[in-house]
Amino acid sequence: MFPAKKVQKIIGSRILVEMKGDSALLEGILCSVDDYMNLHITEAVEVSENDLRRDLGSVVLRGNNIVLITPLNERINALQ
Repeated sequence: MFPAKKVQKIIGSRILVEMKGDSALLEGILCSVDDYMNLHITEAVEVSENDLRRDLGSVVLRGNNIVLITPLNERINALQ
């Protein structure tokens, strides 16, 4: 199975994303993904090494800059 198809299965879940060249991680709810692994994340929060958090809101991440996507096993109810 292609990676984009696996990521499409976790749409609506809270995820953690590691980006190239960035020490901070991004956490948020995955809204959509395309064939190039570009991600749309809502309620995004940047979490730095010393556990500082910065709210970013809605962000789009370019697929070729993503190193790791980790689901946080917290399913978000679409009706909220």
